[in-house]
Amino acid sequence: MNKRIAIVLKEFIDSKHISRYALAKLSDTQYPIIDSYYKNKVIRYDSDVLLRICLALNCEVGDIVKIVDIPEIEKNNEGEKNGIT
Repeated sequence: MNKRIAIVLKEFIDSKHISRYALAKLSDTQYPIIDSYYKNKVIRYDSDVLLRICLALNCEVGDIVKIVDIPEIEKNNEGEKNGIT
């Protein structure tokens, strides 16, 4: 598969000029959680967190969650991590 889920919260809130700290307060979510979504470091997505973020930003889940192509270099790195060459 050459696709993956990506959180594009960084691009969304940067375009709205909202800080991670402000979003944490608006969404009643701890800053480290917002930061992990902002940096697209989340492995298991929490539907409650996504709901709070979307309500705070007045957006849809599809505005901050996208299906993206995996760059060739990233595919190669994942294969090496899993013992595939």
